[in-house]
Amino acid sequence: MTAILAEGLYAYYGTTPAVNGLDLTVADGATYGFLGPNGAGKTTTISMLTTLLKPTAGRAEVAGFDVAARPAEVRRRIGIVFQESTLDMDLTAVENLRFQADLCGLTRRAARAAISGMLDMMELTERGDTPVRQFSTGLRRRLEIARGLLGNPRVLFLDEPTTGLDAQTRAAVWEHLNRLRREEGITVFFTTHQLEEAEHCDRIAIFDRGKVITEGSPAELKSIIGADRVVLRTEDDARAAGALSERFGLVAEPTPDGLRLRVSDGATLVPRLCTDLGLAVRSVTVTSPTLDDVFLHHTGTTIRESGSGAGTLSNIGEGLR
Repeated sequence: MTAILAEGLYAYYGTTPAVNGLDLTVADGATYGFLGPNGAGKTTTISMLTTLLKPTAGRAEVAGFDVAARPAEVRRRIGIVFQESTLDMDLTAVENLRFQADLCGLTRRAARAAISGMLDMMELTERGDTPVRQFSTGLRRRLEIARGLLGNPRVLFLDEPTTGLDAQTRAAVWEHLNRLRREEGITVFFTTHQLEEAEHCDRIAIFDRGKVITEGSPAELKSIIGADRVVLRTEDDARAAGALSERFGLVAEPTPDGLRLRVSDGATLVPRLCTDLGLAVRSVTVTSPTLDDVFLHHTGTTIRESGSGAGTLSNIGEGLR
């Protein structure tokens, strides 16, 4: 079954396309990521899929309903976690969730059960009566995920879900997300420019300048590169580059960090370099292909170099359902 479908989707700001003819299919129950730099059009895409922004052209369906023709049906079946916090800091965790339950149309009894279940799932039960202002950034993010799940959505949308979190908190958030996906079977669709975060996906779309550049599982995308990256420093890098060509048949690229080259098995090459290069090797590093390498391969720039402006979803989504 298909949770999300887009065909020829466009969004213009003036004469500039923010999303440029997007075709997209996301399977039911999958974790699907949009990986791209800030300003690539990721937030605009998620805004259209969640009915916050009407497409300029094309069509999209979420949970089987057209986002333009039947937005209310879409909203009943989705949850959203925004890039910027939209929690009421003066309310407790329970009060924030109770307010969302009212927006979802839950009865009082259903709301109590849902709130208790969400707090338990996100390990926030002991903090239910604590004002959100006293929460750490990571706890607030977990509460926002709980809020997004209150209406038992079929699809959970997350816009840059771990922006501003440290590595440990980011890992904890994803542990919760992966668990709820396994236990609840929901579809998770998220945008990110964090390369390590994209590793959680079943499938990734490399997204830049409003277009999907390529798509696949993390392993499939990295197999396109198909080689390890070796960075080598010697006593004389200029002579070493010639020796690599003559003795090993390898082409080395001079960089500020040393000589960079691509080889199929870097770990096997390193001992040979140390014994047969004919020059003293000062340092050598071997790195397997990364998603940043994939992005560089397809766009000519790394994801960290691309884009600078960051878009965020409008707070009008606070009352989506």
